[in-house]
Amino acid sequence: MYHTWMRYFTPGLVHHRLGLVCLGVGLQHGTLPTVGPRTLDHHVAVVVSAGGGWYRGADGRRTAVTAPALIWLTPGTPHHYGADPGTGWDEAFVDFSGPAAATYTELGYIEPDRPVVPLSDAAPARAAITRIARAARPGNPLLEVETGAAVHELLVALRRARADTNADGDPVLTALARDAFQPLSVAEHAARHGMTPAELRTAVRRAAGCSPKDYLLTVRLGRAKELLAATELPVSAVARRVGYDDPAYFSRLFTRRVGTAPIRFREQQGRSVPGGWSNRVPDPEHPPTIPPRSV
Repeated sequence: MYHTWMRYFTPGLVHHRLGLVCLGVGLQHGTLPTVGPRTLDHHVAVVVSAGGGWYRGADGRRTAVTAPALIWLTPGTPHHYGADPGTGWDEAFVDFSGPAAATYTELGYIEPDRPVVPLSDAAPARAAITRIARAARPGNPLLEVETGAAVHELLVALRRARADTNADGDPVLTALARDAFQPLSVAEHAARHGMTPAELRTAVRRAAGCSPKDYLLTVRLGRAKELLAATELPVSAVARRVGYDDPAYFSRLFTRRVGTAPIRFREQQGRSVPGGWSNRVPDPEHPPTIPPRSV
């Protein structure tokens, strides 16, 4: 026996311009019928939170699926899968499409070459899918936007929940961020990790979806923005603080990547605070209270 609930949507062209649209959502459990063989023209994320089964792709190889796990169904890829006929599984799926899917694939969030992905925890992804299911109520005027936003959230939750991801952050990225302001080449960063430059590029590409050089630049420019906004340091001093001895080169690089010159950024974003900015991240669920003004 099995139980199935599903809804399908047809977003308009204007919604596709948001980047991602949700085409359908479903929740199923039990000894479900097998799916396929078939080929789709859009993406589907199938989250298996209990039980197990199997998946077979275009190469004909059968891969075991053991919860918690993710099955990626990508456009144009033949696939065939099903729950174990003896035990079944608990499944949630989301169909989606849109131009942002290509970017998520480039960044490594969607993995066409790894259709079965072990997860450390399916709960966050199921929570995002539950939000989509709740948004599917009849008459919801925000349906397309609400479900599309939840697909972005789902992709982030699935990326974070991969079993090969450290919950405290990727150690390679953590070390790169720590050492980003030192005058080290990519090869020297790699040597610090006992890696070749190629191995470091692979690790950073898999973790952050970019090259080590781009990741280091992102960290440096983020810190430069903070210094420009929160201090009165000259641009040359800001450049040195984030690892650039040549302030002219730093200004050109900042302008090219940020879209505005450092001085102009400071004019727009400067927020000088006596004592400096706090390093403590506020708790959004327990914000500080402002005492009522006495009359």
